[in-house]
Amino acid sequence: MFKQLSALLTCLTISVITHAQETFPQNGAYDDRPGRYAFTNANIVVDSKTTILKGTMFIENGIIREVGKQVKIPAGTVVVDLKEKYIYPSLIDLDSDYGMPEVKRERTAGGRQTPQLESNKKGAFGWNQAIQPENDASLMFTPDAKKAEELRKIGFGTVLIHPHDGIVRGNGAVVTLTDEAANKALLKRKASAHFSFSKGTSSQTYPSSTMGVVALLRQNYYDADWYAKNEKAKETNLSLEAFNQIKTLPSFFETNDKYSIMRADKVGDEFGIQYIIKGGGDEYQRLKEIKATKATLILPLQFPEAYDVTDPWDADLVSVAQLKHWEMAPKNPSEVAKAEIPFAFTVSGMKNKADFWKNIKTAIEYGLPKEKALEALTTIPASLIKAEGQVGSLKSGLLANFIITSGDLFGKDNVIYENWIQGKQFVLSAMNAPDVRGTYALSVNNQPAGKLQITGALDKPEYKITVQDSVKITPKVVLSDKLLTMTYQSDKTAGTTRLTGWLTGTSLSGEGVLPNGSVVPWSATLSEKYQPTVTKDSTTAKVKETGPVYYPFVGFGNETLPVAETVLIKNATIWTNEKEGILQNADVLVQNGKISKVGKALSAPSGAKTIDGTGKHLTSGIIDEHSHIALFTINEGGQTSSAEVRMNDVINPDDVNIYRQLAGGVTTSHLLHGSANSIGGQSALIKLKWGASQSEMLIPEVKTIKFALGENVKQSNWGDIVRTRFPQTRMGVEQVFFDHFLRAKDYAAQWKSYNANSKKQAANAPRRDIELDALAEILASERFITCHSYVQSEINMLMHVADSLNFKINTFTHILEGYKLADKMAKRGIGGSTFGDWWAYKMEVKEAIPYNAALMYHEGVTVAINSDDAEMARRLNQEAAKTVEYGGVPEEEAWKMVTLNPAKLLHVDNRLGSVKVGKDADLVLWNAHPLSIYARPEFTMIEGAVYFDRKKDEEKQKTMAVERERLIQKMLGDKAEGKPTQKPQASQPKMWHCEDIVGVHTEHETAH
Repeated sequence: MFKQLSALLTCLTISVITHAQETFPQNGAYDDRPGRYAFTNANIVVDSKTTILKGTMFIENGIIREVGKQVKIPAGTVVVDLKEKYIYPSLIDLDSDYGMPEVKRERTAGGRQTPQLESNKKGAFGWNQAIQPENDASLMFTPDAKKAEELRKIGFGTVLIHPHDGIVRGNGAVVTLTDEAANKALLKRKASAHFSFSKGTSSQTYPSSTMGVVALLRQNYYDADWYAKNEKAKETNLSLEAFNQIKTLPSFFETNDKYSIMRADKVGDEFGIQYIIKGGGDEYQRLKEIKATKATLILPLQFPEAYDVTDPWDADLVSVAQLKHWEMAPKNPSEVAKAEIPFAFTVSGMKNKADFWKNIKTAIEYGLPKEKALEALTTIPASLIKAEGQVGSLKSGLLANFIITSGDLFGKDNVIYENWIQGKQFVLSAMNAPDVRGTYALSVNNQPAGKLQITGALDKPEYKITVQDSVKITPKVVLSDKLLTMTYQSDKTAGTTRLTGWLTGTSLSGEGVLPNGSVVPWSATLSEKYQPTVTKDSTTAKVKETGPVYYPFVGFGNETLPVAETVLIKNATIWTNEKEGILQNADVLVQNGKISKVGKALSAPSGAKTIDGTGKHLTSGIIDEHSHIALFTINEGGQTSSAEVRMNDVINPDDVNIYRQLAGGVTTSHLLHGSANSIGGQSALIKLKWGASQSEMLIPEVKTIKFALGENVKQSNWGDIVRTRFPQTRMGVEQVFFDHFLRAKDYAAQWKSYNANSKKQAANAPRRDIELDALAEILASERFITCHSYVQSEINMLMHVADSLNFKINTFTHILEGYKLADKMAKRGIGGSTFGDWWAYKMEVKEAIPYNAALMYHEGVTVAINSDDAEMARRLNQEAAKTVEYGGVPEEEAWKMVTLNPAKLLHVDNRLGSVKVGKDADLVLWNAHPLSIYARPEFTMIEGAVYFDRKKDEEKQKTMAVERERLIQKMLGDKAEGKPTQKPQASQPKMWHCEDIVGVHTEHETAH
């Protein structure tokens, strides 16, 4: 039964190929020859696991009919003796823009632009231009002869195409690289769905950040599901209809770095979709986390060029991360393969596609097995687009898409002679061209003229004439079959000698013209045969070595991640932040990441590490209540409310400020959205676990959100060009809060009613709105507000709104006029997170005073001191000390303002903020009184693992300097060998502040 079904499918496929354009008239006589070819005496690589030596492959009508040792060849078949040459499946690329319209982005001036709040796309489509599921690659496809030839030359026969524009890009199509019409080339339409984190050509203001892109994509999934199930939808939305059609197709997600891979997978997990993810070539830096996604990857083959570090000042512009990535990028495919992560290759993004084979072979030199390379170019891509019944191997019934090569496809001197696509021959290099390589005795006019050496690749020979064993001349040669023309100058003053001739046996001979015009005979007699370099098998060849991977992959990264230890800290001054106060000459035992015991004369368990704390101070780790470090972006300013966005979607574990703040005793940071919106995004609380993954750093149970008041949210300081987005006044800001919370109340009521309905399976569910979800959580006291605030009148306004609508404000941050209304805050249980002594940096803060924190404290407000600045966070202990100077806050209470009090405001004081048995072992050992300007941490511990150690830091700096110089010397070696280099460009991490928006403004600093 199976054989009969297989035969039927084969016949149907043949029928499709043979009669693909049967409905088209022809101008002239019809030519319906069956195209029968038999390739005999061939080494046929059916797939990575099957090779038939000296076999035969028979094709007919563009279909492989039979492959094997004993193949019956019908009469009328063209027989080609390949003389033990190789046949491989043609290659497949899954990320191609071949035949797609050019994506043209409008040029805009830098800085702020007039907001475009609505889509300018005509028709009954969705509200956002960057969501384009209605794009159909098969309808947009126009064969491109030049691009097709470029891809055929390097062995490709089939590509998956899609328009590379937008967040949701529409569906893809499978096409071949034949030179015939689109009807013949198109194999499969609606083969795939495509996504990215890029807005592409969309000029719409929203989204303006990566986290906004994530939110928009998530909402689109929810809307599409609601639209499909709700027959009484009040709108016709062609975009949602198209999205519902493509979301069940194999889904491809384009990313550009390791963290984007994890971000895309997180979206997929929410909706039960396993994306096939195109990476950025840095997967080796986070293999454990990427493997956990279970995604198949598409790997680029563009490796960075060495930097020109000849000038030491130029070299200083190149970070350790850039140096190491240059060295390790070619190893990426090998490491991905070693981790058993399935992957395919793409030429997408390559500056020069002619480098494709060079880069593949480089990856093999760095340890990539050849069979894995072949699978990544044939069987794996075919299976991902469910086209394994058409392409990807050389099995009976599949398309006759194959390449003929001189030998091992990945061999150093391999030549691709022909690329056959749907049974049509494309000659790339003369298959039976003579091999003229070798060493010859050159004679001109019957006189010795030196030694002619012909080396290089079979299809691209390299020529050199050596005269008198010292003078080397590179002639210009044209070789066409057995005819050769060669010109050269024996010296600069002698003129040009011109020779033309032919190959007879193993010798060259003919006539030439000397510089004086004399016609003379010449010959070149083979004296030594060319010996090609034998490429060792990938399992035995020595793999190129590289330095270690750092976690995170930046300077000061760890070769191995810190682990929790059992530690006894003895004889320290312990600031407990509890009723016991400050303990003198006391001990703390840490076990299993927790504080196990606090007391005196404690005994160390077996295997415990003992640290002498004599003369030193032990505290809980500092908690920064208002931070913008470790984020790829902080503002989604496209709309007045961005409650739908999540800061945990854009955590950047590679930010060097994590390590720097560990050196200042910070263990926990509250990562806030910026202040571009009245209602900002959902915040993230992280532990500064240097080298850990995003999920390992995150404290997921903390649910907070950023609100903002003042100049930033109404954009009054943004210039006339942006006076479009509501609100533009402080009165408008108030209405934003009323409007959104009234709608959230109604939304929550709808869901409550629906969930209480015993017959809800027959009812239409309310539309899921992830923006209103967050606001409904505030109303239910499940999410807590941190509000950016300065001016007394606005603070009073928001308290009034909260009282009116019965929700609670958790914390006013900045709150520089908090001293004016601290009694009202205390009455409502609202905390204040403020600066130590910032004032007069803009009009809104002209009435700020350094006594603010103390005055709020004395009124009973829970007060925290925050940084809102990556640099200040390194010395938050000193900022806390300022409250002692300005207002006489007791030292212990001042210390609580950067430890226990922010823990209370963040609702994590049950596990953080004090030295108490059972709490997380987030501890700092200071060399002096922690409020002293001379205090600095000896070590900073998080959950029992030491993430900063001052002595080890000194060693790390020395190690980093040695590694840096090793890589620079290696780069200089590449330049000396003539390899291409690139000019160093300063690459600096972002130092975010509340008002910063991607592409508009950001301060920078250098980090090596």
